[in-house]
This record gives sequence, structure tokens and C-alpha cells, in this order.
Amino acid sequence: MNINPTQSALSMIGNAQFKADQAAQQIATLPVQADEVGSPNFNSQDLMKPIISLKEAELETSAAVKVIQADSNMLGSLLDIRV
Repeated sequence: MNINPTQSALSMIGNAQFKADQAAQQIATLPVQADEVGSPNFNSQDLMKPIISLKEAELETSAAVKVIQADSNMLGSLLDIRV
């Protein structure tokens, strides 16, 4: 089985982007006005879940970038050895 780290990382970035888009859409559609934050109708759980999803997407993207960098460094090392 041939595993391509760069392709896997790009897939991770795509998934993270989708997760971020979903979370941003959820935040944008929440009925939170500036004066509602202190009201009894405000439920912080409705806002926290998409914020956590945004952070997860950020971390997944960061991990994917590190995979791409490691793959690039490994490929550069292999080329140095063969030259």
C-alpha cells in the first residue's frame, strides 16, 4: 500500500476547512444580539461548541502543515543522498 503524506495532509486541510465553515455558519446564525448576552435566554453552550470546532479546525490545519513540511524535508534529504 502506497501512502502519500502530502495527499493525506491536503485531505486533513480540506476537512478542517469544512469544519471551520460549518462552525462559522453556526455562529453566524445564532440569535445573539449585543444586549442578549446578559439575558436569561442566552445559552453559552450554543456558542461554545462552534468555537471549539473552530479551534479544532485550526489545530488540524496546523498538524497538516507540519506533515507537509516533514514530507518535504524527507524528500529533500532523499534527494541530497542520491545526488
